[in-house]
This record gives sequence, structure tokens and C-alpha cells, in this order.
Amino acid sequence: MSWHTIGGYEVRADDLWTVATAAACSVSCGLVGCFLVLRRLSLLGDAISHAILPGLAIAFMVSGSRSPGPMLVGAMAVGVLTALLSSGLSRWGRVPADSSMGVVFTTLFAVGVILISFAARDVDLDPGCVLYGSVEMTPLDLVPVLGVEMPRALAFLGVVLLVNTAAVVVFYKELKIVCFDPYLATTMGISAAAVHYGLMTLVAATSVASFESVGSILVVAMLVAPGATAHLLTDRLSRMLWIAAGVAALAAVVGYAMAVALDTSVAGMIATVALGQFVLAALASPGQGIIAKQVRRLGLAARICREDALGILFRCQENAGGGLSAREFRSRVGGGGALGRAVVRWMRWVGLVEAGARGEVRLTSRGLEESSRVVRGHRLWESYLASRAGVDPSRVHEPAHRAEHYLSDSMRDRLQDEVKERSDPHGREIP
Repeated sequence: MSWHTIGGYEVRADDLWTVATAAACSVSCGLVGCFLVLRRLSLLGDAISHAILPGLAIAFMVSGSRSPGPMLVGAMAVGVLTALLSSGLSRWGRVPADSSMGVVFTTLFAVGVILISFAARDVDLDPGCVLYGSVEMTPLDLVPVLGVEMPRALAFLGVVLLVNTAAVVVFYKELKIVCFDPYLATTMGISAAAVHYGLMTLVAATSVASFESVGSILVVAMLVAPGATAHLLTDRLSRMLWIAAGVAALAAVVGYAMAVALDTSVAGMIATVALGQFVLAALASPGQGIIAKQVRRLGLAARICREDALGILFRCQENAGGGLSAREFRSRVGGGGALGRAVVRWMRWVGLVEAGARGEVRLTSRGLEESSRVVRGHRLWESYLASRAGVDPSRVHEPAHRAEHYLSDSMRDRLQDEVKERSDPHGREIP
């Protein structure tokens, strides 16, 4: 058994081959999976990866061999047939798309399991291997490639990875247009159907190539999870493909290390790590993550609360010339809740408000400037609704109260040009 030193650690050659095989499988699935995710066809990838089982069984029964050639032909034929039957049932049978896919792939999967069970009676064909994979066993079956002994599964998956990469590079424009607007693709002379069935062929080929490493069931996770994770992290297709490939490779490396440490299924742990990556992206993605969305919502709520507080003090000082008692001010900002109290403390800290001679809360010069901007937008919007939209002046306050938080300075200037008035519908001066 040979060993290699990587980063100061001794690593077995078999471990490196296993990780390389898992990574090639994961990246191959991740590349085509991006387009399945974008076209909302993740279930169709699931359907094809399960439905090609009868194609494998029939190819074995006809050829009497488990060589990649017949298996690949049988799998691709049934994969394309799955796509045709699913779209045919949905189009001509008026069956919902998800229902048609469910009927087709479960039926073909059941037929495939029965055929494989029959075929496995007389030969060494393990249905469990087809379903769950045996990536840890791939270093035992070596073939020479360019003078190097490497696992047969890795050589096969390497070819599939190159084919998938080449297809994405060569047909990138067509895939991109069909993914985002198939009708536009048709008007440009691009056959959306040809691109669709070509993609399904790649999915079928990738699935059958992945059987020995992750199996029919777990290949679904690698077809969907890396692409879905990358989609959470970026909105650009080119960047999404790179991220999906990196995420898939990382899942293979980390999944194998954890499987060895926990003495469990390598393929299962790779799929579990891929799921963990998706959950992490769903939580922490800067653009679409749950945490980022909650932070933005909290920031928006705090800004609205602050602007409401500035408006309250502006109107109070405008009417009475004085401020509000600290207790009354706290109770009126955010309903006296935790957010309101935090906003009041922040306004004091940054110098928007100050205590007056009698202890009342008053606006500072900076606070007066910001509050004037908020109230100006409110009263301009009221004037616009009343004079240009014909809204009853008694009903303009609430929509203006909502709109004042989303008006930019340029929008306020445009409103001023439109209304050309110095006061709002209630006779109050516009700052």
C-alpha cells in the first residue's frame, strides 16, 4: 500500500483515488444540476436517475456484459424516454407536470428494480450497489490510463466530466437562453426542445456513470444540492457553475473524511455534507440567506421607527415650540417596545436628539435637518395625491405616512416640481 504526504499528513493512495472519484462524480452532477435547478426540473433529474434502471437491466440482459458502452446506451435511451413520457403526459393527457413525472419515474423505477433482481439471480449484480453505490471500493478495480493505474470508475467519470464541461462551454449561450426564456430562444432560432433533450441525455449519462460511486438514490442529491446551493450564493450563471463545481468537490472531500472518521457510508455522508452546505447557504447567504433577510428587515424597521420618531418631534416643536417628556417620547416611538427603546438610545448617542432645559427631548440641529427631510416627503406626497390624483385630503395621511420612508431626495425634488405648492392640503408649510 503506497502513501503520500499532503500538508504534513500521510495519506493512503487508495484514499486519494476514492476522493478523486467522488469529486469527479459530484462535479459532473453539479454542472448539469445547475440547469435543472434553474429550469425548475430538479424532480425530472430525480425521475431520470431512478427511471434509467430498466435501461441498465435491459442493456445487461441483451449484451450479457456490464461494460460501460451498453449500459450507457440503455440508460440514455430510457432517460430520454422518461423526459418524453413526462412531457407527453403533461401536454396531451392534461396531467400536471409534477404528477406526470411522478407516475413515469416510479413506474420505470419499479420495473427496473424487478429486472435487476431477475438479472442478479445468475450473475454478480448487486441491486444494493446500484441503489447505494460503493465508492470506497473503486480503488480495487484499476485500469491503465496514459501509463497510470487508476480506478476504472474514475476514468469513466473523468470522461463524463470532460463531456459535461465541453457541452456547457460549447452550448453555454443556448443553455443560458433556454433556461431563462425558452420562448425567446425559439424566436432566435434555437430549438428549446433539442436543448432540453440534450440536457436530459447528459443527466442520464451522468447518472449511469455515477451509479458505482454514489448509486441511483444518492445521485439525486448531487444533481440538486450543489446547484441549489450555488443559486443561493449568486444570480449569475457563469459564477453559479464555478461555485457549484467547487461546492460539489468540497462535499466529496469533507464527506469522505467524515465517513472515514465515523465509519459510515461514504456516498451517504457526501450527500449529507451537500445538504449541510445548502442549509448553511440558505441561512448565511449574503443575498438570499434567511439571516441576511432578517437583518435587512430589522434595519428597515429600525429606520422607519427612527424616521417616525423624528417626524413626531418635528411636529411637536412645530406646533408647540417645545419637545416631549422622555417618558412620552419613549412610549410613542415604536409603541414603547424593545425596538423603539433601542432607537431612542441610538438617536441620543448619535446626536439626533437632546435634553432641553426642562428635561424634555428636543431635536438637535442635525435631527432637525433629517426630520425636515422626512416631513417634507410626507407633505409633498399628500399634496401630490390631493392635487394630481384627486384623493380626498382627509384620506391622504396614511398613504403619505407609508411613502415617506421610501422617497429619495431626487423624488422629493420631482414632487416639488409637480405640485408647486408651499403647503400641504391641511395648510401646513412644506419644509
